[in-house]
Amino acid sequence: MTDLQVGIGDALGTDYFFIRDQLTADQLGYLTRARQFVDDEVLPTINEYWDAAQFPWPMVEKLGAAGLVGDGIEGYGCPAMDPLSAGLVTMELSRGDGSLGTFVGVQAGLAMRAIAYCGSEVQKRRWLPPMARLEKIGAFALTEPDHGSDSVALETTARRDGDGWVLDGAKKWIGNGSIADVVVVWARDTEDGQVKGFLVEKGTPGYDARVIERKASLRAVWQAEIALDGVRVDEADRLPGARSFKDTGRVLASTRSSCAWMALGHAVAGFEAALTYAHRRRQFGRTLAHSQIIQQRLVRMLADVTAMQLYCLQIARLAEAGKLSDTLAGLAKLHNTSKARTVLAEARDLLGGNGILLDFHVMRHMADIESVHTFEGTETMQTLIVGRDITGVGAFT
Repeated sequence: MTDLQVGIGDALGTDYFFIRDQLTADQLGYLTRARQFVDDEVLPTINEYWDAAQFPWPMVEKLGAAGLVGDGIEGYGCPAMDPLSAGLVTMELSRGDGSLGTFVGVQAGLAMRAIAYCGSEVQKRRWLPPMARLEKIGAFALTEPDHGSDSVALETTARRDGDGWVLDGAKKWIGNGSIADVVVVWARDTEDGQVKGFLVEKGTPGYDARVIERKASLRAVWQAEIALDGVRVDEADRLPGARSFKDTGRVLASTRSSCAWMALGHAVAGFEAALTYAHRRRQFGRTLAHSQIIQQRLVRMLADVTAMQLYCLQIARLAEAGKLSDTLAGLAKLHNTSKARTVLAEARDLLGGNGILLDFHVMRHMADIESVHTFEGTETMQTLIVGRDITGVGAFT
């Protein structure tokens, strides 16, 4: 590492409005533990995995032992987190790498939460404890090749056959889909037309997953294109609490707020890298930090990051009080992903030519934020949903 590159653990964390003073001991403990894990285990090696588009198995094994996976699910071996603690963990993991943050978001926020919300007691006891320890990997198969934002129109079918079900269809962009021990597959019942959830275990005949290659974003996590051809599952593997798409929506609602935290983590990484670089890079006989223009740009970045922090703090409080609606989470996701893109573009530009090198930990985040900006509802969709809420008029079908 040259003396210009961002050192591991250089920054103490961006907290200009003293938000840490409002954290409880438990919340601060999760923040500190997650940040230490990122500094010690993620930042030293993640660039190599990202560059080679390889999944960081050693990193994931250590994460499983760190007690950070659970996203606030109560019981069943999951670490006891309130919404703010879960958000802080998501933020820090994303500060380290978007692929790792996305992996945990799929594992805990989608797959585990689907089982926690909709599963039977037997299903919860079987899957949640080993998933919290990352001994078992989960996936959440909802998105289809022809149904991205319009996920409610999914075409994968579930046909009753004796004492089981037969699933047919296709899924795309399914995180962990090629490596999961259990996949939550959402399919439409051919009898009543309702969307239901099923647990498909690794090795089930008819389930075929292919890793999507040539990605320029989230390269260290694998998304899959899945073909379901006569996949048979027992009735015991149907999620009894998943009776319609409204139940699917319950799971998705919580992940929108997670996206706001993810975006914050990416933005903090960009700002801290830019601030560190400004103090180290010398041009025209002085460091960049002495330039008025550089200071102005850093302040604007800080203003955006601080606003993102306040959004996240409030949605965590609302979630704790049971007042976090889909539209509020959507507004936070819209705001934070948009601001994160701006912050990271500024950081990349401030670093000049070095900004495109992975060693400086900015270009990777700049590429990865594009995925966060898109998944779990694009900015356009969130805008239309919030717009409908505040005007009472639906501008889309």
